[in-house]
Amino acid sequence: MEAIRLLESASLLVPLGSAGENDLTVDDVWEYLAQDEWEVALGLLEELGDVRPLPAGFWEGLAAAAEELRLERSAAWCHWRGAEARRGVIRADLTLRPPGEARRRTPFSGAGVLRPMWDIGNRTPGGEPAVNIAWLWVEGQPFMEPGGRASVRLAPLDPAQWRRVRPGQVITMHEDQSVAGTAVVLEVQQPAPANPAR
Repeated sequence: MEAIRLLESASLLVPLGSAGENDLTVDDVWEYLAQDEWEVALGLLEELGDVRPLPAGFWEGLAAAAEELRLERSAAWCHWRGAEARRGVIRADLTLRPPGEARRRTPFSGAGVLRPMWDIGNRTPGGEPAVNIAWLWVEGQPFMEPGGRASVRLAPLDPAQWRRVRPGQVITMHEDQSVAGTAVVLEVQQPAPANPAR
């Protein structure tokens, strides 16, 4: 099966000595692969990808393995992380306005489908506030409810417009003219190196 080869190849990109929660390492991944526990091995590799930035090829391999295993959300997550490896990471703590105070009345998918506009402090040539588009991934939740709060990851449509965004900065989310939510930027990372040191 192609999935096991993809998982093996991805595991070779994890730097030696990397350990995830409960001190799990690449050695544990190999044990699960030997037992044909491919889904568990994939989950461990996703976790190890959070220890330090890994190249886009790592995430693309995991995405292909997840697609082979028909794990749609995991494949979408790995594609998202591959894009972050190429473009950088922006994480924020987002609070949506409650129903009745904004246009949104229903939950939205947390899997990177929504592309809202963001006021990040940029201005038009005339001095008016300018908005910038970024896809939104909700961490650890399949959906986000109006009035809800969650850590999110943003994937700007034009990363150059987001270069001045910094941790601690307050930005606002818009789905129309009104404010749909407010976010505090938690983390801004540059793209991962193409070849991490092992």
